[in-house]
Amino acid sequence: MGCTNLCVIDAVENSSDVREGTLFAVIRGTRVDAHQYINEAYIRGAAGLLVDRPHPEIPLPQCVVPDVRSAFSRICESLSGNPTRLLNIAGVTGTNGKTTTAWLIRSLLEKSGRRTGLLGTVEYSDGQQSEPATLTTPDSRSLAQWFGRMVAAGTTHAAIELSSHALHQGRAAGVELGAAVVTNITQDHFDYHSTFEAYRSAKTRIVELVQPGGMVALNVDDPAGAWSVRNHVCESLSAVSYGLSTLADVSLQIRDESLSGTRFRLGLHGRHIECATRLIGRHNLSNILAASAVAFHFGLTPEEIAEGIETFHRVPGRMEQIDCGQPFDVFVDFAHTDDALQRCLNSLKSLTAGRVIVVFGAGGDRDRGKRPKLGKAAMLADVAVVTSDNPRTEDPAKIIDEILAGMQNDGTVTIVEQDRREAICKSLQMAAPGDCVLIAGKGHENEQVIGRERFSFDDRKIAREFLRERWQPLARPPERVSA
Repeated sequence: MGCTNLCVIDAVENSSDVREGTLFAVIRGTRVDAHQYINEAYIRGAAGLLVDRPHPEIPLPQCVVPDVRSAFSRICESLSGNPTRLLNIAGVTGTNGKTTTAWLIRSLLEKSGRRTGLLGTVEYSDGQQSEPATLTTPDSRSLAQWFGRMVAAGTTHAAIELSSHALHQGRAAGVELGAAVVTNITQDHFDYHSTFEAYRSAKTRIVELVQPGGMVALNVDDPAGAWSVRNHVCESLSAVSYGLSTLADVSLQIRDESLSGTRFRLGLHGRHIECATRLIGRHNLSNILAASAVAFHFGLTPEEIAEGIETFHRVPGRMEQIDCGQPFDVFVDFAHTDDALQRCLNSLKSLTAGRVIVVFGAGGDRDRGKRPKLGKAAMLADVAVVTSDNPRTEDPAKIIDEILAGMQNDGTVTIVEQDRREAICKSLQMAAPGDCVLIAGKGHENEQVIGRERFSFDDRKIAREFLRERWQPLARPPERVSA
């Protein structure tokens, strides 16, 4: 509408970022509808609008499209020089395991000499420089700019985590993937997606981003998720199965496992090699298989893959071991869904001589339906300490009550301690030689959100402080860092 050839220097979705020569993408968000900011964009000097319906009252050229988000993503990619066409990119989605799998992919590729970027929950990296992440998947403009930085840095490969939100919103619609991984699909983010069907549908959209000749890795240990994704794999793509079953294209046989790591025989499309990893738990073996499938597709040899697996240490806040010389094991993990918590606890139970003690909570202003499920999963532990996570604007006590509703008295000792610092300290104080403590839910996060305020808070730091003081109780209040 009103368009011939429209030249713009940038495209933005936030009206405050509009300047002369900018295209303003008018996106209907879940909380904010950008249509109310069209006039502001006009005043700021927007060169045109990207809209889903005409606005004849605005004297600007308007490009009317059925899906503004997807169109915006493609425009951002084009304005950045279509960098994803110059990169070999692996996209990873799933309820659990995205971060570890993406980090493993980067590690395997870099160990083999391929400069690799990373965009995900913990950090963004162009292959040379990195920054702390703000979203699991950046917004479309930032995404395109990071890929542009990768190309400029001489990076050839990249691993990107694709959240269900980003896939549903078409945030990465302009990205061209060479490989995709679907780790698993279980309940999460129902506060956004409402139903499991809608959530699963969002996850399967990753297949739409894979270019002809690309590969989709499917977890056969999650048959329902794998089947739903396989149905979307067209003839121009290859579907590769991975799993602990020896019938999968990429599989393994466990030789020995402990809290120090696992030795196994890796199978890659009929070729086999002995491997070892420091990662703990069978869920991490699944992540290793997914990364191996991608690395093999990108041309790594089994020997290169095995070497990369053996030298990979850890991901921050993912089964991260806290060792201060104490006579029991302590791990911090991001597990915040019932499936993730159950996987962690099952792994630790099978490898721990003494008791398994878990500290966990649930986030406020998020999917309430998973709270009793988290409680039920925690009953796998010998002792469950229920506490706060990020309560946000909800009453922490009410969140805890909803968790407790899923906990039946089956022999697990249940302790309620609303203050997360005190809960961590109590769990460490009660641990005896041979026990294992799992501090779950926040992982790498270094703050706690209470109300609308953010406080400095790191599970790993608190655990180390306590252990270094030889299990003396800590009673300091959280330090306020921002309002």
